[in-house]
Amino acid sequence: MRMNAHPSSFGKVAVLMGGRSAEREISLMSGQGVLQALRSQGVDAHAFDPSERDLGDLKKEGFARCFITLHGRFGEDGTVQGALELLGIPYTGSGVMASSMAIDKVMTKRVLLSENLPTPRYVLLRRGGYSPAEVDGVADTLGLPLIVKPAREGSSLGLSKVAERAGLAAAVALAEKMDADILCEQFVSGDEVTCPVLGTGAQARALPVIRIVAPEGNYDYQNKYFTDTTQYLVPCGLPAGEEQAIQQLVLQAFRTLNCRGWARADVMIDQATRKPYLLEINTSPGMTGHSLVPMSARAAGISYEALCVRVLETAALDSQPQDGTLT
Repeated sequence: MRMNAHPSSFGKVAVLMGGRSAEREISLMSGQGVLQALRSQGVDAHAFDPSERDLGDLKKEGFARCFITLHGRFGEDGTVQGALELLGIPYTGSGVMASSMAIDKVMTKRVLLSENLPTPRYVLLRRGGYSPAEVDGVADTLGLPLIVKPAREGSSLGLSKVAERAGLAAAVALAEKMDADILCEQFVSGDEVTCPVLGTGAQARALPVIRIVAPEGNYDYQNKYFTDTTQYLVPCGLPAGEEQAIQQLVLQAFRTLNCRGWARADVMIDQATRKPYLLEINTSPGMTGHSLVPMSARAAGISYEALCVRVLETAALDSQPQDGTLT
């Protein structure tokens, strides 16, 4: 991957940030970072918050492409991508279908499993469609501890680790407040890692793997963004060959879901077997001071500013043929 484009060739660029999701605060942090980085490289970049302005203004005001730093619903789920397709404005990240599949952790699992890619076992509960006995039975199916989370939220919002059967109902109730679909997932004990991907198709490349060591193993919303106690190890220090195997697995998942431009996959490595399990793929990763894609890119010799330009170069439309090259 290389940067070919002169900043002026991008035209007027909108950095979409904020939005209406539960991750609005993080999106604003990501967006401001990207905005400043692009401007520092000579790009004519402007902030644009879809929760405060009509997306039609993008066309009226002559924006040539969009850098999406929206996270979660109404930004990472295919809705904004679909609107930009109708407007004919190229955008960063995955297209409509890949975005809508990847935001849904259950749909992601179904697609991964169809291609024999490893992901933790799960039980899906639907709001209003389960009995107390069925909730209790989740522990029998998956064992304890287990994870409960909303199917379509990010940043660990609404996520609970349930160690005892008595805590299961409360965890389901918490997740249910945020989504009609509640994902109950086998807990994989071991190393937690993440791996970004840059590029499209055959040109997509995995960046260095980051190993995450959170306080008491609790990598929650607070520890992700607002504390400095979580350790991020890059180089990851995994045994020989494991990092390359994870990178290859993540690339397979990226291509299986037909992602493009960039993304970041979260993986758990079973402590006993050393088998990696795919948890989810984020198609609009964070770009804050605590975010992991910039950290991994820096380990690969790519500055934050250069990373933003590289991602912007991949802006595209579903309706345009994708050959996997950067223009």
